[in-house]
Amino acid sequence: MFPYRDDNPAILTPFVTVGLIAANVAAWVVLQGMGGDVALATSVCELGLVPGDLLGRIPIGTAIPIGPGMSCVIEPGTPWRTVLSSMFMHGGWMHLIGNCWFLWVFGNNVEDAMGHVRFLGFYLLCGLGAAAAQILADPASSVPMVGASGAISGVMGAYAVLYPKVKIHMLVVLVIIFFRVTVPAWLMLGYWFVLQTVGLGVDSVGGVAFWAHVGGFVAGAVLIKLFRDPVLWHRRTELLRAR
Repeated sequence: MFPYRDDNPAILTPFVTVGLIAANVAAWVVLQGMGGDVALATSVCELGLVPGDLLGRIPIGTAIPIGPGMSCVIEPGTPWRTVLSSMFMHGGWMHLIGNCWFLWVFGNNVEDAMGHVRFLGFYLLCGLGAAAAQILADPASSVPMVGASGAISGVMGAYAVLYPKVKIHMLVVLVIIFFRVTVPAWLMLGYWFVLQTVGLGVDSVGGVAFWAHVGGFVAGAVLIKLFRDPVLWHRRTELLRAR
């Protein structure tokens, strides 16, 4: 199921949501060479988050595989910077497009509820929460973690708390059959969250960081109470009542 829009008009111009999408695209073009083999491998090695490297569980000089015929060598440095940089790296075109699309669908209305500056801080904190969950799940992991999906999961968690009854329009694909359905946000996002928990046992090179998704979603659902702006939220609720 793929959400393509919601029945939830925005009050504010989503400057931060658009800016974050632009930052992810810029990182993909400038730092990752739009997926070229050498640039992509270099960016994943240098800017991806490796839990075992971050916590000193992997010896310096260890080669870790990142794909067929490709590997990274753990080098001395400051791996803590990768906690932030990894949020803007991606593993492929579909990874980037999917993340940016979900951020576009759900980000503007969450930004509406807290304002631009708060939303930026909220987004980054959700990304940190997602990274922490993945690290705690496997502190010695040598699999590089890249992608904005942990932070975006936090946006989705916030959306589920703020707008559970808002209608989400989705495209459903069953083999060669395509059709559209409309469901409340709590159902769509709840179903997505269940899928992430089901995938928690998956552990493979280049696989999905399910713990990051779960951690980000929970962080967003919790933090929204602290970051929601009372004045903006009052405007949002009045708009929803008037519809």
